Amino acid sequence: MKKILKLKICDWWLLFMTVAMLVSGIQLEATDSRGVTSVWVHVAVGILFFTLVAYHVFLHFGNSNWFSKFSKQKNQYTRVLWWVSLVTLVSAVVAFVHWATTFTHSPIGGVHGKLGFIMIILACGHIYKRIKFFSFTKKNASRKAG
Repeated sequence: MKKILKLKICDWWLLFMTVAMLVSGIQLEATDSRGVTSVWVHVAVGILFFTLVAYHVFLHFGNSNWFSKFSKQKNQYTRVLWWVSLVTLVSAVVAFVHWATTFTHSPIGGVHGKLGFIMIILACGHIYKRIKFFSFTKKNASRKAG
């Protein structure tokens, strides 16, 4: 399978998972993370989401130093998305460790939630800028993935 097709498939899954992340995040915000099942669903969706994000970045940059690649990005928007995504991921791990040991919402969980919403907004902008890439028409199939 060609890299461009792998990227299209990954991006379609990311589009779906972005919506799923947003829905589960809103649900947790609305209920103050009271439902254990809701938190586990959010964690599962988050793991799938960030796995797809990592695969998406891998398809673009391979095994090279991603920190170096993103610091050299001309597009500042993409750089900001990268850093917000990393901070969101780190805060997710910290919030999950707290939640898994106490089953209570923590201040870091609140920070993570706000960062997550910022990340989703930035991701939507990233998607919107590249919306033509989601087409499977022959004309767009010849575009390079790099």
